[in-house]
Amino acid sequence: MNRFRMIAALTLIYMVFAILLNSVGTVILQSIASFGVDKPQASLLELFKDLPIALTSFLVASFLPLLGYRRAMMIALAIVAAACVLMPLFPGFHTAELLFTCVGVSFALTKVAVYSSIGLLTGDQAEHGRLTNTIEGLFMVGVLIAGWLFSAFVDHGHPANPSWLNVYWLLATLCVLVIALLAGSRMDESAARSAEGKSMRGSLLEMLHLFVRPLVYVFLASAFLYVLIEQSFGTWLPTFNNEVLKLPNAMSIQLASILAAATAAGRIAAGQVLRRVPWYTLLNLCVLGMGVLVLLVLPLARGIVARPGVGWFNAPAAAYLIPLIGLLMAPIYPVINSVALSSLPKPAHAAMTGLIVIFSALGGTLGSRITAVVFAHSNGIDAFYFSLVPMSLILVTLFFFKRETDRHGLATAAPGLRLAAK
Repeated sequence: MNRFRMIAALTLIYMVFAILLNSVGTVILQSIASFGVDKPQASLLELFKDLPIALTSFLVASFLPLLGYRRAMMIALAIVAAACVLMPLFPGFHTAELLFTCVGVSFALTKVAVYSSIGLLTGDQAEHGRLTNTIEGLFMVGVLIAGWLFSAFVDHGHPANPSWLNVYWLLATLCVLVIALLAGSRMDESAARSAEGKSMRGSLLEMLHLFVRPLVYVFLASAFLYVLIEQSFGTWLPTFNNEVLKLPNAMSIQLASILAAATAAGRIAAGQVLRRVPWYTLLNLCVLGMGVLVLLVLPLARGIVARPGVGWFNAPAAAYLIPLIGLLMAPIYPVINSVALSSLPKPAHAAMTGLIVIFSALGGTLGSRITAVVFAHSNGIDAFYFSLVPMSLILVTLFFFKRETDRHGLATAAPGLRLAAK
């Protein structure tokens, strides 16, 4: 087994999907400009992305070890490469829907394979946390790259110009290169195969059996609410910058990338903070801080009028302050994921990751849809205020999640949890 090459491949494939998944906000903005669709229709791209993720995860996650994690990732990249090629060849909103359907199916395969492979490439909980930290941190680097990469292809003078679709030629090429890297890598996957998961029926039962653990469904509720919040901001921030803060299209996309940068920085910093602060305490402080930030910053976005010559040095303060919510969001998802996964045996990681992906996808779809409807019927400021509801609910689910981890004795695994906070 070539461990270094496999880790490099896992990191690169995750970065490729970070770019594709988090381009949905940019594609929504550009679809409104280039294809003439309205906001509720454009928001369907989130649905076309997330529902295939959920369905694919349910159908294939628990028996993916039988196919092979490395082979599954190669298939996923091939599907996405083909879909990327179609975008500039057949420009249109329906092609974008097809693209995100393919991205959703492929990411379901990829996330289950990547998270399950981490368990095969690491020997203990602390090492599991370190590798998850690295891969998730670089995922956020991919999110950061996405905004700048897409904005580089946007015609600043004519945002409706379909020249931005040429970015997909580059993305298809990246997919092919990562396929080549995976083809030359090897990984021992025998430890991931369980006796129960030898059939479709046994694999689905393995996933359903996880629900008998209170720890699992409390965790899934927390993950669902977190992603609902994250996607509300991540997907609609470019449109918020453009329509509420009156910034040009390309600049709206670029400024939205501050959210990804703040999230990446927050995950790195949290790993150090958790050396002294218990994970449950930190996550509660982060959620409360997010609520305070929303209440303090959103009033600054009211009453802004369009100005000629607006740039980085004279943009509204809200354009820089709202993305800082990423600093506070950052630790929540990685910490609870690492706690849940490292508490299970390796053959159960694929099934558990499938459930994580399903509930994350449902949370992302619901969050984006609610934001779109409020955005269309009221304004972006009210849409972002709605995030206070899931923020309040996640405080409740975190309380029960902590109680269940204490019951299962996971609180004694503090070193691993600290490293898992990215």
